Amino acid sequence: MTKGNSVGSAVLRSSLPRWVQRALVLLVALLLSACEAELYNNLDQRQANEMVATLQQRGIPAQRVAVKGGQYMVVVDKGRFADSIAILKEAGLPKQEFQNMGQVFKKDGLVSSPLQERAQMIFALSQELSRTVSEIDGVLSARVHLVLPENDPLRQQLVPSSASVFIRHRSDMSVGNLMPQVKMLVANGVAGLSYDKVSVVLVPVDLQKSSQAQDLEMVSFFGVWMQRDNLAQAMWMFFGLLAVIILLAGALGFVFFRQRGRVYALGTPRAVTPSAVNALPSNVVNAGSTNVVKAPSSNVVKAS
Repeated sequence: MTKGNSVGSAVLRSSLPRWVQRALVLLVALLLSACEAELYNNLDQRQANEMVATLQQRGIPAQRVAVKGGQYMVVVDKGRFADSIAILKEAGLPKQEFQNMGQVFKKDGLVSSPLQERAQMIFALSQELSRTVSEIDGVLSARVHLVLPENDPLRQQLVPSSASVFIRHRSDMSVGNLMPQVKMLVANGVAGLSYDKVSVVLVPVDLQKSSQAQDLEMVSFFGVWMQRDNLAQAMWMFFGLLAVIILLAGALGFVFFRQRGRVYALGTPRAVTPSAVNALPSNVVNAGSTNVVKAPSSNVVKAS
């Protein structure tokens, strides 16, 4: 942008009436608020991609928006907000964040008691195992609950350790065939835990029935075919942009006529009479075609 264009745009902005500027800002805000609604924020890139992909596979237009701190936000149309929440909940998204050993045993400057350290160790083990089981293909969510009793070595009968695994998975994935591997994984991940003391509960979720594409009613808006759910959004955007254009045209016309009214025609020059010449000061001397004005400080100024 050149200097002249920047100055011209600044003059145009300053010439616009204040009510026109406020109306334009209000219309833009209304258009933006009528288009999209926020689903989730403070997501990492992987979570945002999974959520957007899941919604788009179900026919809901969604997109991710980058925010400060390297985080992302997922937005959808306002009219599909409730459907989006139900679909993501059914798909187990966003996935639960599990803590690792480093986060659980983070140094905070306080001395932990033996009981607190034991509770932290059990919690850290369950979080790590839950994270590992959740990575299995077809698993929507998983939790691992550990029971590690503190046995007295002087007692004759010791209470054995046990574990319970809850897996919510897709019905079209054969996760049940992996039950022995899951039990082996949990048993080998906890010291003193036997294979027989690990129980696994599988909960299948039928996503095929809910994900079947329904017949969507298509409507035409000025020759453009779209879903009926998107018709209201298209009308908002079209008539909003039309109102912005009309306001801009009116504001530019107002500025043009106001600037035009400030242009005045120059008057005709008046003839110099001899009486006006005689009234000139005595320090004005005519020398041929050049007038020389004698200043008191002996400086000579030539006037055309």
